[in-house]
Amino acid sequence: MNYEEVRRTDPALADALEGERERQEDTLAMIASENHVSEAVLEAQSSELTNKYAEGYPGERYYAGCEYADTVEELAIERATELWGADHVNVQPHAGTQANMGVYLAMLDPGDKILSLELEHGGHLSHGHPANFTGQTYEVEQYEVDPETGYIDYEGLREHAEEFDPDIVVSGYSAYPREVDFERIQAAADAVDAYHLADIAHITGLVAAGVHESPVGVADFVTGSTHKTIRAGRGGIIMCDEEYADAIDASVFPGAQGGPLMHNVAGKAVGFAEALSPEFESYARQVVDNAEALGARLQEHGFSLVSGGTDTHLVLVDLRDSHPDTTGTVAEEALEAVGIVLNKNTVPGETRSPFDPSGIRAGTPALTTRGFDEAACERVADLIYRVVDSPDDEAVKADAEAEVEALCAEYPLYDREGRLVDFE
Repeated sequence: MNYEEVRRTDPALADALEGERERQEDTLAMIASENHVSEAVLEAQSSELTNKYAEGYPGERYYAGCEYADTVEELAIERATELWGADHVNVQPHAGTQANMGVYLAMLDPGDKILSLELEHGGHLSHGHPANFTGQTYEVEQYEVDPETGYIDYEGLREHAEEFDPDIVVSGYSAYPREVDFERIQAAADAVDAYHLADIAHITGLVAAGVHESPVGVADFVTGSTHKTIRAGRGGIIMCDEEYADAIDASVFPGAQGGPLMHNVAGKAVGFAEALSPEFESYARQVVDNAEALGARLQEHGFSLVSGGTDTHLVLVDLRDSHPDTTGTVAEEALEAVGIVLNKNTVPGETRSPFDPSGIRAGTPALTTRGFDEAACERVADLIYRVVDSPDDEAVKADAEAEVEALCAEYPLYDREGRLVDFE
């Protein structure tokens, strides 16, 4: 995508856009919630649908001229239904947080109770953090992972539910590297007559490809992001049984949002079409294989991984054992300086501030999109070790930066004509 028209109108903005394109091409994106979308998704999201208001739902819009908007949304719904097997799908949420908001508004009253995973143990802000609307609107208590194993303490969760008597139990996480047993969490919710919301924002693509167990048909509600492991247009999604369809739709519009971002819905539609291809299953499996290889190599270098490894697209590194004087912030900044972009992260039993925590989180979706295999991810793990082990050594960082440049050249994002590579 070129920015010729932008440059004619706004050179400063064009500089920023071109700078971001170069940054993505010349660095390794390892933030677990990021990915690279295809040329088709980028085209759809920059389409003329950005001009169109389409409040309401297909066939029931509040404005005229929505025939093509209806077609786009219906395609997104049909493909999402095929991907995840849900009875009802709402593709209008602007993001995963708005998807969660839609469920809460539909099923809870202010002051109702939410039981969710503690943020520092891998949960998410929209599951009940006091800085988020959930923590300000509802009564929230949180369960934890087992401090010894790093795995969800399912028995403790059930006991907590029986003591707290929540109205909804939330599963699905932002920094939990293990496969989730949704059946056990559903059983805990059933035991106290609570709803179960499974937030699969991070693993949406892994679930669609069948490389992670699906909560669809198990949990009462399933929410997710559509731009992480699923690699579609940016936004959120809600899936539920037909009995909740009307309540969910009303809570999204007009409850939480006005007009949907139809250009983003178009990006979802084409991204879902790509995910229905046989190649996508191979991609999703490679994402997990790459994360396992990355994690195993980091362990060889002495790093401690929360839960001892991963079943998903991410690894969570606890630096306190291997590098007790190095915080996640120091590691993040040193790695970004050489072109490896990941994020600092809290870890279970965190002893530092969440703004300068003890861990780092690294994901493989974007690397896998570029074509990285296990051997390439092991090379990245070697670089992470060298930089984190000597974050102030400029010679080490210069060598690492050169190796990152070589990896980016070996696995390019763009072809010679400046078009994104064919992800299949």
